[in-house]
Amino acid sequence: MADFETPELKEIPIIPHVEDGAMAHSKPFVAKAEFQEPLGYPGELIDNWEQVAVEKLGELKGKYRSLQVFLDSCVKCGACTDKCHYYLGTSDPKNMPVARQDLLRKVYRRYYTFAGKYFPKLVGAQDMTKEVLDDWYSYFHQCSQCRRCSVFCPYGIDTAEISMAAREIMDAVGMGQKYCNEIIAKVFKIGNNLGLPEPALADTLEGLEEEVEEDIGVPVKFPLDVKGADILLVTPSADFFAEPHVDGLIGYAKVFHEAGASWTLSSYASEAANFGMFIGSYENMRRISRRIRKAAQELGVKRIIFGECGHAWRVAYAFLNTYDGPWDFLDP
Repeated sequence: MADFETPELKEIPIIPHVEDGAMAHSKPFVAKAEFQEPLGYPGELIDNWEQVAVEKLGELKGKYRSLQVFLDSCVKCGACTDKCHYYLGTSDPKNMPVARQDLLRKVYRRYYTFAGKYFPKLVGAQDMTKEVLDDWYSYFHQCSQCRRCSVFCPYGIDTAEISMAAREIMDAVGMGQKYCNEIIAKVFKIGNNLGLPEPALADTLEGLEEEVEEDIGVPVKFPLDVKGADILLVTPSADFFAEPHVDGLIGYAKVFHEAGASWTLSSYASEAANFGMFIGSYENMRRISRRIRKAAQELGVKRIIFGECGHAWRVAYAFLNTYDGPWDFLDP
């Protein structure tokens, strides 16, 4: 059980009183080498991790100009403070979006700004230490990247992008998160987050066909790897069996059946969710999404439809054209 008191949910939100360190104990399991290495990361915390972390931060700020803008432009107005469900639910000040950003911003200032290099105390700059890394590991994994705070930020600072950068830096020094990295490795090896191989997937879909026909008396099909189909449906693997997610897949199939659409699922790309975005790795995000492109080309489909999933949708509308385009083999 958690050792903090959950604030009472009221009709009108009330900003909770600050409780320092209320969630400092909350950390995900660190990924083992078997989950790190398939993603291109070291299997454990490397010896010169401080240097690598600082250099990786410099690489990211140079590669993604938005990151440096976000790190430079915060004026501490506090508009984001009561917008984060993690802060509202835990009262830990480091779960305020602005404070979570500052965990990275302090290190950025120390190594990449004039004032931070020569007058660190004056601007709140901080050396990259193990204590700082531990804080990163705890609090940057308490951000769900929902981006609600960015909606209310007058400067449009995207805390999600800062969280992504911190997670990628931690992965690069060998301190990745087990849950996400294990899932991504399964996608590369099998095709979906759950590690559901093709025979098991086919059996699951066959069972759904029987269940739906028994329920409504209509022989709704759940086709798999059908070449020449018009539509490729890519849906989160949770839709294959977990309640209530499976109802979504059943709903898609019913709509396609009623519309007389030609569609299929793919055993090679049987996953819409993209945890590459969640760990902040654009390269792994690209590797996952390229499986969808390959499946679409091999099956000869004319259109791709994504099932409901936050990661899947954000990658699809924000990154897919850049990473995996052009999609000129699909219908315009």
